[in-house]
Amino acid sequence: MDSRPEIARAAADAAARQSYGKLVAYLAARIRDVAGAEDALADAFAAALERWPQTGVPEKPEAWLLAVARRRSVDAIRRRLTSEAGRDHLRLIAEEIEARMADEDLPDERLRLMFACAHPAIEAGVRAPLILQAILGFDAATIASAFLVSPATMGQRLVRAKNRIRETGIPFRVPERAELGERLDAVLEAIYAAFAEGWSDPAGTETRRRNLATEGIWLGRLVASLMPDEPEALGLLALMLFAEARRAARRNAAGDYVPLAEQELALWDGALIDEAETLLRRAAAKGVVGRYQLEAAVQSAHTTRRLTGRTDWIAIKHLYDALSMVAGSPVISINRAVAIAEADGAAAGLSALDELGDDKRLHDYQPYWAARAGLLARIGKTREAAAAYDRAIGLERDPAVRRFLQERRAGLGRAEAD
Repeated sequence: MDSRPEIARAAADAAARQSYGKLVAYLAARIRDVAGAEDALADAFAAALERWPQTGVPEKPEAWLLAVARRRSVDAIRRRLTSEAGRDHLRLIAEEIEARMADEDLPDERLRLMFACAHPAIEAGVRAPLILQAILGFDAATIASAFLVSPATMGQRLVRAKNRIRETGIPFRVPERAELGERLDAVLEAIYAAFAEGWSDPAGTETRRRNLATEGIWLGRLVASLMPDEPEALGLLALMLFAEARRAARRNAAGDYVPLAEQELALWDGALIDEAETLLRRAAAKGVVGRYQLEAAVQSAHTTRRLTGRTDWIAIKHLYDALSMVAGSPVISINRAVAIAEADGAAAGLSALDELGDDKRLHDYQPYWAARAGLLARIGKTREAAAAYDRAIGLERDPAVRRFLQERRAGLGRAEAD
């Protein structure tokens, strides 16, 4: 075995990338303590970085790390439990882990951990961050930067969530079929939230450690592989792959924003699109249609432009009609209005947007104002369009998108002068 420090560090990094969530899930399910499992595993990685340069990388790094983490967790429990019942509990945990460690492969219990993190008893806004930390090993500062809160606030939320898992005895299990719907939705929503945070940064620089869009897809693949008969798990993965396939086309060589309708089709990733189409067909064959399948179907309809040279806006409008019934939201309603405008004319789309005017959530929502500005411009209401563009520009955080909106705003004056 090569004992050079760089070899040892590379092996530890690889083990962290491949096995962190698997090890945390295994330990947490047995000691019923996510934070305790994370602490024990952190100690195990620290021990690896200290010992492997001298002793060499073990043949099975995952098993070595689990053995050390198991000893750390057992020591921690020993310090907490002093009663006879506590000692019995400690002995049972130790015996079970020792038996598992003999010759068996480590079971993959990450899905159970995700369901624990996405339990209804956990505050909805912290489920995605909790999954990112427990399964991927993100630190609180990295997660905070992605979800636009301070590291201290995020750290406090994560600690409270982990304490709630331990104190209320939230089970580490995949729910029974009768209760799966709500719980699976929570897991998928958390994964999609992670992906969406990374997707909002097309350059892939949103986090200091890893791109959240990439990790969201990784989590989606994990759930789809562990639950291959769940159509919405397949639909979510398809949706993310359709979006990811267009990443290279979202900015031009100068870094400027390129809207979907103007993207260079040659830059779309055909392999990812084909994989997404296959997943969507598999999901459709299950006979149950849900939100993520419909959203993926919208993206699939957009990709047909590769073959036909045109976008089937009528099909997209019908899909958004179905989405509005399944999972109504301001985002879906805005996209539906845009589809109506493309299929039936700008006036019809603007009328659909006007129906949303009383929704206070839209007052500070940039896509609403950008869509409204574009439709107002198309029907010649230049002054109102300019005001809507000004509102959208003021709300936009992405400099490239802001420049795009400013150019459209400036174009209003040129059109009026003509």
